[in-house]
Amino acid sequence: MRTILYLIRKEFIQIFRNKFISKAIFAVPIVQMLILVPAVTFELKNVDIVIIDKDLTPESRGLISKLAGSTFFRISGKTWSEKEAENLMLHNKCDIILHIPDEFGMNIGNGKPAVLQAGIDAINSSSAQLSWAYINGIIRDYNSDITIDNISTSGVSSFPIIDITNRYWYNEELNYKYYMLPGILVILVTAIGFLLAGLNMVREKEIGTIEQINVTPVRKHQFIIAKMVPFLLIGLIDLGVGLSIGKLAFNIPFEGSILLMFLGAAIFLIAVLGLALFLSTFSGSQQQYMFVAFFCMIIFILMSGIFTPYESMPQWAQDFNLINPVAYLMRINRMVMLKGSSMNDISGELISLGVIAVCFSTFAVRRYRKTA
Repeated sequence: MRTILYLIRKEFIQIFRNKFISKAIFAVPIVQMLILVPAVTFELKNVDIVIIDKDLTPESRGLISKLAGSTFFRISGKTWSEKEAENLMLHNKCDIILHIPDEFGMNIGNGKPAVLQAGIDAINSSSAQLSWAYINGIIRDYNSDITIDNISTSGVSSFPIIDITNRYWYNEELNYKYYMLPGILVILVTAIGFLLAGLNMVREKEIGTIEQINVTPVRKHQFIIAKMVPFLLIGLIDLGVGLSIGKLAFNIPFEGSILLMFLGAAIFLIAVLGLALFLSTFSGSQQQYMFVAFFCMIIFILMSGIFTPYESMPQWAQDFNLINPVAYLMRINRMVMLKGSSMNDISGELISLGVIAVCFSTFAVRRYRKTA
């Protein structure tokens, strides 16, 4: 135990002598939280729409006013030329072209089906689907208003209407920052543990100081543990800094146990540090390790469910996430922070993370070679 403590002390001295690592430890969480949380969002706002109104009736103007009053759409222009509207979309001046034909108002007055045509820029398929859902909802509401007005003017006193009241659980304000911040915290902890620990190991190879350890009777598991502990503590400190920034800057709610969240993060860091040290044994330079580390980080993060729901992924991707530690911590953070989940609710994720941590750490110990 005394040997490990001396090695840990040596690691801390070495870490804080490195100006880049010492600055990155505290600069990364501040910059990452303040920039990524408000910037990374899938919320769709200010969709530019061009109107081709060939009807010019109160009915068409009523529909246009509903669109203008929406928080999602911004009427960027009106025209009578389809070619001009298509040219605007071609040059990214609008996202939707809404064509109102000349018999729109008359058909509504006569009780006939009225036809509209919406052309949507679908280069980004998710944005196109959301845009269609929003505009379809506005048209549906407008249609309901017309139906109710017609019933009122026809003298019918009673008409069966289904009134739906909804309630959003765990994020009642539908604030996307509440959803993204737990994921950004995972990226923060991953970057600290995965990048800095591996770079620190490879840097010792480059400057030759690791040879001084190799000729001592220090055991391999003692060396790996000493390499893990400083970055484990630094990662947890950065997690605390990130949570503080989230609360102070964005008023992010925290419904669960902070100790439970730090427990999940600690197990996750052991897994990530084990993988980082395992990969560093194959790298002869910091450039080599950075290339491999970025490759692994991009795959782990993008497949973790930070942007795409886990259930929407193909089956092979869901199977891959069984060995993806980032996916487990992503779920743990969101469940603890937003749902207030208890130990029983996330026990499966914690056990899986623990198994991954043991496996990766074992790989690192077995792969490390002491060469004098």
